[in-house]
Amino acid sequence: MRIDETELADVLLLVPEPFRDARGLFTRTFDAEIFDARTDPGAAATFVQDSQSRSARGVVRGMHGRGGRGEAKLVRCAHGAVHDILVDIRPGSPTFGRSQAFLLDDDSFRHLYVPPGFLHGFQALTETADVCYRIDRPHDPAEDLAVAHDDPDLALTWPQDITVISARDRAAGSWRELLESAHFTHRP
Repeated sequence: MRIDETELADVLLLVPEPFRDARGLFTRTFDAEIFDARTDPGAAATFVQDSQSRSARGVVRGMHGRGGRGEAKLVRCAHGAVHDILVDIRPGSPTFGRSQAFLLDDDSFRHLYVPPGFLHGFQALTETADVCYRIDRPHDPAEDLAVAHDDPDLALTWPQDITVISARDRAAGSWRELLESAHFTHRP
């Protein structure tokens, strides 16, 4: 497994290197020693919760984040493919306000390390897509942040027609509202 830097400060792309033969394949999707060497010693041990979502083609989930001290997470697509997008919401970050999209799928096994202070969302590109999240602290709904997936200031691009979006995501505020919000308290 190798770890590549991305265009967004502190976001890492974990790239497993599968061994393929007539039987199929074997790959290591995570290695704590390699991860800790690129982040902080012991960082791998801080993950406390694993979650999984399943989405049908065209579904958009996002853009979600956490206030307070934020939330670090590892995100991968275990089945199917997704168009995954991150937005840096860390005041003072050299990439504040910038976004980057990634293709995560069950063929390349690539996944993202997302440090605290990012909005995250994705669109399912295949008939079904299972996305797995490993997070570094229990979920606290009082710290939920959300920005509309189609906010004009963010100008995010979704590659397919959107088939379903939750009521919560349809009601999400704007980028400007987030920046002016009392709940926007995360600092790097």
